[in-house]
Amino acid sequence: MGTAAQVAPVDLAEPMLDSIAAGLPEADAARVRRACEFALSMYADKLLGTGEPALEHALGVAASLAALRLDAETRIAGVLFAAPQYLDHSQDKLTAAFGPAVADLVAGIAKLTRLRVVTRALAGQESGAAHSSQAEVLRKMLLAMVEDIRVVLVRLASRTQTLRFMSRSPDALRRPYAQETLDIYAPLANRLGIWQLKWELEDYAFRYLEPELYKKIASMLDEKRVERESFIAGAVAALEAELRLAGIRAEVLGRPKHIYSIYNKMRGKSLDFSELYDVRALRVLADSVKDCYTALGVVHNLWTPIPKEFDDYISRPKSNDYRSLHTAVVGPDGRALEVQIRTHDMHRHAELGVAAHWRYKEAGTGRAAPVSKPDRFDEKMAWLRQVLAWRDDVVESVNWVEQLKQTALDETVYVLTPQGRVLDLPQGSTPVDFAYHLHTDLGHHCRGAKVDGAMVPLNYKLANGQRVEIIAAKSGGPSRDWMNPALGYIQSSRARSKVRQWFNTQALAETVAQGRAMVERELQREGMTG
Repeated sequence: MGTAAQVAPVDLAEPMLDSIAAGLPEADAARVRRACEFALSMYADKLLGTGEPALEHALGVAASLAALRLDAETRIAGVLFAAPQYLDHSQDKLTAAFGPAVADLVAGIAKLTRLRVVTRALAGQESGAAHSSQAEVLRKMLLAMVEDIRVVLVRLASRTQTLRFMSRSPDALRRPYAQETLDIYAPLANRLGIWQLKWELEDYAFRYLEPELYKKIASMLDEKRVERESFIAGAVAALEAELRLAGIRAEVLGRPKHIYSIYNKMRGKSLDFSELYDVRALRVLADSVKDCYTALGVVHNLWTPIPKEFDDYISRPKSNDYRSLHTAVVGPDGRALEVQIRTHDMHRHAELGVAAHWRYKEAGTGRAAPVSKPDRFDEKMAWLRQVLAWRDDVVESVNWVEQLKQTALDETVYVLTPQGRVLDLPQGSTPVDFAYHLHTDLGHHCRGAKVDGAMVPLNYKLANGQRVEIIAAKSGGPSRDWMNPALGYIQSSRARSKVRQWFNTQALAETVAQGRAMVERELQREGMTG
């Protein structure tokens, strides 16, 4: 850090303060404003090593934390991140002025600076297996060093602000920061599920490391921008209309394009820019998980699905608990289109990740309650450390995704009829269960099944999002094998009951027929028949 002869004044006007304190109760908003005033006098004309004014950096960090909807303590710590550099006995002074929670967060941020020498050295190494392994060790170390995960969130916001400022910096200065970002900070943001920061970190880093490639992709995006926006607007309107007809209340949006992810897909799949599905992309936000699968059926009825481009991250979330349905279709005018479908809550989690656990929540009272209250702090901290520390003993013993998935979703599988209607069946259901769910006669006459166009055995276990078609005979009935639990043809009690009822009816009819035959034979023997 340094001092400049002249530092351009930073605006502490109401709009800036309002954005930093947005969403907080009045008392906490006042504390955040007071922290900004405190920082104004403390940082004065100070410059960071990057040349950025310390106050400008602090306010930018706080604005990012506010966008993540984090609590007041985290925002204040973001503003006062450099206090240990400029205040004697900073821990005591910050405790007195803003409370022990803020003081501890600021101390934790300072603690992380000890890793800077190591991470900078890593950024200077050649890429390769050893480089990747060391980067992973450093990411683990960074998280293991902190007692409060919010320290890492402040660090990520700080790096994002640094990269924003570096658009004005010389290439030699920003390249090490960019490499360090791709090695350490962007993967951390991804692991923590904070996509809102992940994309920005990656795009800035890619722009500084590969400026020509970045410009080329940006130029290709811009060249087709008007045409693409018109295409997306038409696709949004068409899908909204179909969802309304299906009785699904959902929000349909065009999805932002991130240059680094486009580059990675071009490189990873050896695709030309024109072949990428997600250059043209929609996002559907629905009210419930069932509505997500119904919307998937609507999408696949409206447009032709592209084979092998469907991913169900709702039933099988990513390691950072990202949940969504991804599909690619042949959209209007025969152009490929990617569609993501998720609930509003899944979307919030995807954008905010672990930060969502620290946001202020309206508890139905009209007042916001911070999740960091003492009575919940220890519980939440224990959970976060358990799932995020990544130290070997934790990683080996805790499958946190499985813990999070112990919900009603585990008990249900959502599948589609050929017409796109969604059926919710018990987990483990088969085509036989599917047929009986639709109609008893269809179940009785079921002789085969297709799943996503391919023939499958009748004891095949259905998975979320699959389209099922039943092949039925005109006559006949169920097989007795279906009643054998070991063969796995039936999961639902409904189907089992229908099959049992059919055989009971057949047995009764057979008994009646046998009785009638016996009576007729006896009458015939006695000469009593006509």
